[in-house]
Parts: sequence; C-alpha cells; structure tokens
Amino acid sequence: MLDAMGIGLIMPVMPDLIVEVQGGSLANAALWGGILSTVFAIMQFLFGPLIGNLSDRFGRRPVLLISLVVMTVDYLVMAVAGSMALLLIGRLVGGIATATSGTASAYVADISAPKDKAANFGLIGAAFGIGFVLGPLIGGLLGGYGTRAPFYAAAALSALNAVFGYFVLRETVTDRIRRPFHWRRANPLGALRHLGKLPGIRPLLMMYFLYQVAFHVYPSIWSFFTQERFGWGPGTIGLSLALFGITMAFVQGVLIRFVLRWLGERNTVVYGHVFDVFAFAALAFVTSGALALVLTPLAALGAVITPALQAIMSKMVGDDQQGELQGILTSIYALAMIVSPLMMTSVFAAFTHDGAALYLPGAPFLVSILLILIGLAVFVRNPPPQG
Repeated sequence: MLDAMGIGLIMPVMPDLIVEVQGGSLANAALWGGILSTVFAIMQFLFGPLIGNLSDRFGRRPVLLISLVVMTVDYLVMAVAGSMALLLIGRLVGGIATATSGTASAYVADISAPKDKAANFGLIGAAFGIGFVLGPLIGGLLGGYGTRAPFYAAAALSALNAVFGYFVLRETVTDRIRRPFHWRRANPLGALRHLGKLPGIRPLLMMYFLYQVAFHVYPSIWSFFTQERFGWGPGTIGLSLALFGITMAFVQGVLIRFVLRWLGERNTVVYGHVFDVFAFAALAFVTSGALALVLTPLAALGAVITPALQAIMSKMVGDDQQGELQGILTSIYALAMIVSPLMMTSVFAAFTHDGAALYLPGAPFLVSILLILIGLAVFVRNPPPQG
C-alpha cells in the first residue's frame, strides 16, 4: 500500500512537470510521458525474471527491502531533476527497483494454500488500490505547492516503508523450496522458454499480456484524457483516481471472494473481460465530467481478472518456481507497459492534435476493447484446467 502511494503521488503532476521541464504543448507532454513510462517498463521487463530468480535463491526479504531503499533515492533524484535526461535516468533506476512486484506476489504464493491463492493475490491488488486512493489524492493536493512536492513525499514514504519492512517482514524461502540460481533462466526469454514448456500455460501468458496492454490505458492517458476532455486539473484528476482506487480495493479485497465462490476462477476471468468491454466503451464516448466521475469507480469492477489469472498459473508450477513465474509475469506486465503507453498516447495525440481528421480523446479505450476481445478469444479456445 505504501509503495503504491509513492507511485500514485506523482501521477497528477506529471503533465505539468513535463511541460515545466521540456516546454511545449500538452500533446507533446503526453508523448514524453509515454517515453518515460516506456523507459521505466523496459527496465522492469529486463530485470523482472532476474530479481524473481534471485528471490527464489536468496529469499524475498532482502530483495524487497533493498528495492525500497533504491526507490527512496530515485524519488529524490526526480524531485531535483531539471532536464529530461535526468528524468529518464530516474525512470531507468526506478524501473529496476520496482521489478520486485513479482517477488511480493511470490511471497503471497509462499504463504497461501492453493484454494486461497486467488483471494490472497486479490489482497495485493486491494493494497495497491488503497494506496492509489491516498497517493493521487495527496499528490493532487501537494501539487498546489509545486510540481516537486509530491516527489519528496514519495521518497519519505519509500523510506518509511523500508524501515517498516525491516521490522515486520519474515523470510518465507526455506531450504525445502530454495532453488539454485541459473543465469539462463534469469532473463525474460530464458524464463519464458522454460515456463512455456509447461502444458497450457503459454496461452495464459499471452492473455495476461493482452489484458495488461488494454488495462494500462488508464495510467497511460488518464491525466491527459481528462484534462483534454473535461479540463480537469491535478486536484480533480487525483479525486478520480482515488475513486478508482477505492472501488479497486473493495473489488480485490472483498468482492472477489464472493465472485470466486459463485463463478470459480475461470468464469471470473471471463466475467471481468466482458465487464471491461462495456466500461471502456462508456469511457470512450463520455462527454460529461460528472458522468466520467461516476463511471470511474464502475470501471474498476473488472479488476478481478489479474488475481484470478495469477492463481490459475500459480497452481500450474511448483513451489520452487513461484518467484520465477511471478518474475516472468512482472516482465510481461512491463512489456505491456512498454507497448501500452506508446500505443495509447500516440492514439490520443492522433485524435486530439490541431487539425485531427476526427476529434475523439476516448479513442485509446476503443483500442483496449479490441485487445480484450482478442484475449478473451484466446482464453475460450485454450481453457485452463479446473483447480
């Protein structure tokens, strides 16, 4: 939750920060925002499997604590950055440090019974949602004191998180599940090649990728979309992200347990995809800022997909491969973050620039609908085993 708060704090001020550092129009800032997100994601893509494999060998605790210390330094660098080059360096380092999300998921897999994995993976999403409520809300308020204030607050949160984790985080990797480290499996292609040999998991990895590309339409263009479409400032953008986070936390922390009980993991994945199609279609064409605020939390009701998919795949690998699996999921997530910001911001710029043949700020949401339908078709054609 504290880690998500640190990330969410800086989102409302990113458009203004880029304009302040680089100059130019909002459309130009959106393109730079896509570049920064892509650089960040490339590092996660490259280092996710490496860090996941290291956690299988040396334990989850040291990997998680070191990453928080590095993130503290990274936020401080971005707080004083006066050029796009320094912002890019900050995103390079930050991408490596935050490639530990898979390690956190592996930690949850270590302490969860098979029947509880989906619900407990949902708790990670709920914690992220709560952090996403508080982070953007506070970030929007701190934005009134300047574009740098949220970065100092994010650094403080990461430092406090490292101290907190030092005292409460116990190690879960025992000699029973400890696995030797191999460089050939500590890179995205090597890990994917190894896991891809497991029956039925390759289509699930493809579906996971398509969904993450589609879902990342939110962080990729939300600040730019709402400012262009409704004229929102940092405060209102922060409020909308807070509403999304509240609903996401409720869905993944509470509602998902009932949905899983009623539908099971496979049908839960299908339900989430169908719901997101309708949510994205509504956001693509909404013209009222008030209605958009109403739709924002409703759009989070499809957030059951990721924990359900994680649980299905976690049950298909051994206890000594949880870090490796979650590491490759981190890489796939990062690859989606590379593709999605470039794709979504480019589509946004194409449909909002002066002289655009068709003015449609919500066009990226239509792209997301197409990707979701393709992923759902893959899932239906390659159903995972019941479990």
